[in-house]
Amino acid sequence: MLTVDFDRLGVGPGTKVIDVGCGAGRHTFEAFRRGADVIGFDQSASDLNDVDEIMTAMKDKGEVPASARGEAVKGDALDLPYAGATFDCVIASEILEHVPEDERAIAELVRVLKPGGALAITVPRWLPERVCWALSDEYHANEGGHIRIYRADELRDKVLAHGLELRHTHHAHALHSPYWWLKCAVGMNKSDHPAVAAYHKLLVWDMVSQPWLTRTAESALNPLIGKSVALYFRKPVGADV
Repeated sequence: MLTVDFDRLGVGPGTKVIDVGCGAGRHTFEAFRRGADVIGFDQSASDLNDVDEIMTAMKDKGEVPASARGEAVKGDALDLPYAGATFDCVIASEILEHVPEDERAIAELVRVLKPGGALAITVPRWLPERVCWALSDEYHANEGGHIRIYRADELRDKVLAHGLELRHTHHAHALHSPYWWLKCAVGMNKSDHPAVAAYHKLLVWDMVSQPWLTRTAESALNPLIGKSVALYFRKPVGADV
């Protein structure tokens, strides 16, 4: 399930991509599948081991172009171990809401991006997230949990302050908002609750089958209750690096 729209990023063979806070690797795999030279970057060694294994399997099965290269790297988003202007595309999906020093993290994302390159950032959207916080402290008040709720214009302005240009915004995953509201209402650990379990089956069916009905419903609902907001930026050609 992708939150970032890769068709907006121009990712293809030879594109240098870093997926900062890659987690289980969903965006890393898509960049790899499109032929990019991609780095899945995260603090979790266990997640990165899984990402590396899956990229190796993708390569062995011929699911990626022969020229594509994939690497899993452990590190800190506040101190990326790369020179300025290294990457054509930088992705940071659903990570900034976890980072106390978010402005420092944003500065690093911008620093390693090449002039002319694309930066994609996604975070939980204000309204669905606010409902989750109101329903459950357990949802966010835990180690490594969400520490802030962004308004899209607030996040936009933090990135624009570094000289980037906003190119597009959209919302995603509207069907997931009610699922998280249900979990927050009944208890985060009660995945076997009948309503939660039934809704989870619906989401799995939607992701696997991509039926017209749910895809159309989500497209219509995304502007209203999309769980995530995605912002796409460009670093101007000639910008300082």
